[in-house]
Amino acid sequence: MRYIKTIDDITKDGAIEFGDGYDFVDDAHEADAILMRSTDLHGYELPESIRAIARCGAGVNNIPIADYARQGVVVFNAPGANANAVKEIVIAMMVLSSRGVVQSMNWVREHAHEADIFTRAEAAKKAFVGHEIRGKRLGVVGLGNVGSKVANAAVDLGMDVYGYDPFISIEHAWALSQQVQRTGTLEDLCRDCDYLSLHVPSKADTIQMISTEQLELLAPNAVLINFARETVVDEAAVAKALETGKLSWFATDFATPATVVMPNTFITTHSGAGTVEAEANCADMAISELKDYLEHGNIAHSVNYPACSMGKARAASRIACLHANVPNMIGQITAILAGDNANVQRMVNESAGENAYTMFDTDEHLNDSTIEALKRISAMYRVRVIK
Repeated sequence: MRYIKTIDDITKDGAIEFGDGYDFVDDAHEADAILMRSTDLHGYELPESIRAIARCGAGVNNIPIADYARQGVVVFNAPGANANAVKEIVIAMMVLSSRGVVQSMNWVREHAHEADIFTRAEAAKKAFVGHEIRGKRLGVVGLGNVGSKVANAAVDLGMDVYGYDPFISIEHAWALSQQVQRTGTLEDLCRDCDYLSLHVPSKADTIQMISTEQLELLAPNAVLINFARETVVDEAAVAKALETGKLSWFATDFATPATVVMPNTFITTHSGAGTVEAEANCADMAISELKDYLEHGNIAHSVNYPACSMGKARAASRIACLHANVPNMIGQITAILAGDNANVQRMVNESAGENAYTMFDTDEHLNDSTIEALKRISAMYRVRVIK
């Protein structure tokens, strides 16, 4: 039996299904893994029993992933599982910022008790005349799970779409519409855009990547949409652009002290991925990742360890070694196995940055002394005996 500790409400209806061989516990010290969503784990005392954490979402700023890597704890996320939900709300923000929908609705509510409301509303509609997004130029920063979907949807709506992503994956490049025109620089993307939509993670090279220089390149009365991370925009520059009319609207999912006092904003409660379907998709992906790791040692969509898979564990033993990415680790591991006369059927080693993962199947169960010897290797974080 494997035990799971859940943190946060994972789905709206509370339904979480791991299947046979799993049970839920209230105490994390009794758990093998944690399934969570948005709780900040910085400063959280992680029990030694925890082997993995899966976040039901893409962002992991709330998890100390580097610290957990050195404890031999694999952190998973669910990239792309909520992408459609975010895509839909971004398209909605384009329409809301273009058609005066919210403003006209507010006008009706303000005059709801007037006897001649029908006639007055008909006359007032001239004040809320907008424009269509068809034929307008959209710039998409980041062509990953969400950005590629936004770009493709905008093409279908008849927009002139440009994309910027120097690190686009082959998978997302294949999925991108041929009508999305890629630019070589961020500045080229921003030039004359009517809409600019941001879809990049918060990293050292993306913090405040949209500032005065980029905003000045946009078309007059442009719309900026940020459903990525609050840190990717220079809020002072955005506020100034709104005040001067360079930006007509700013739509964001982040209610910061700076954004909530800006004029002409649509601000949501960090609910870009807030759909029942997205929550279920994220939970399903996170659960699948945890089960494959706990049962077979395979890693997919980890943010602190490399992807690595050897399929189902069918040998007598499968051993997983989580360690630092330093020279001679494989040599030390194989030397210990040779001392035990262990016959290795298969072995794989993958690395990602400072961390590495070595997994191998053996014909016979290893002696306890051999496992202990593996654990004593310098820079070895954790050794798991899976089968």
